[in-house]
Amino acid sequence: MVPGHKPDARIYALGAVLGICAGVLDVKAGDLLLTALFVLACTMLLGILRPARPWRWTVTVAVFVPAVQVLAYFFLTEKPYRTQIYESFLGFLTGIAGAYAGSMGRKVVGELFRS
Repeated sequence: MVPGHKPDARIYALGAVLGICAGVLDVKAGDLLLTALFVLACTMLLGILRPARPWRWTVTVAVFVPAVQVLAYFFLTEKPYRTQIYESFLGFLTGIAGAYAGSMGRKVVGELFRS
């Protein structure tokens, strides 16, 4: 392990769990705005925790929303419409905004309080 390098496996696992929660929220609530805000908050948190390469948090969280929608389509008796599955890809947009905002916020706060 490289000195000063933090292993990101736990953060990736947290991102996957948050992504699955976002997918379940999208299936159960059926509200795209609520899901988008949840993805925004989750990716912002991950961007704050690990500000380097924030795009990876968008992919880690947002990929689970359409994946859970597709799984729900095949395995649940309550079938979402195809448009709901396509709409679930919009989580990538709010995920990008959240991840980069969290990353930039962390860097700005680090610069302000650097001693």
